[in-house]
Amino acid sequence: MATLYLASASPRRRELLAQIGVPFVTLIASIDENPLPNEPANAYVERLAREKALAGLARANDTADAVVLGADTAVVLDGRILGKPQDRDEALDMLQALSGREHEVLTAVALASEGRCESRVVASRVGFRPLSQAEAEAYWATGEPRDKAGSYGIQGLAAVFVSHLQGSYSAVVGLPLCETAQLLAGFGIPCWQSQAADNN
Repeated sequence: MATLYLASASPRRRELLAQIGVPFVTLIASIDENPLPNEPANAYVERLAREKALAGLARANDTADAVVLGADTAVVLDGRILGKPQDRDEALDMLQALSGREHEVLTAVALASEGRCESRVVASRVGFRPLSQAEAEAYWATGEPRDKAGSYGIQGLAAVFVSHLQGSYSAVVGLPLCETAQLLAGFGIPCWQSQAADNN
């Protein structure tokens, strides 16, 4: 069976892959994450996921036996990509922009092996209840928004802001598990491996 590498430093993605019983090796693949001029958000996240997977493949120890997973998530409001906040003021601005509104979360996942790269993009809709300035400031003070697209993590403290979600919860966290499992199967990597080993 091929060796799966996760080209991501995200603890959320590590937890999600482990959740579906897929063993993997983590490696870091640095790429330029700036959007291209006039690049649509869905094309942006798919390009980054593919570039991460291919950059990871170039770093893998044995590329003949390697499959590398790359992923990227973007929070999109009114067509604008909300990335990770640069500072407190930007985070508070993002949270106020999301307050009382629905936004889109796009997550792309890509798998790369020698001579092959496949990807999917999953779109979800997330609604926030109205937030007060004091709530946004208190949330920033927790430290959670600092490394999160859109300045929030749905799996963390910001869960209390979310009034509704349409789509894939795991994709909003950072990895669409249904689509990821389908892609992995196409590369000969089954889910639930750790459970099967436990039962033998």
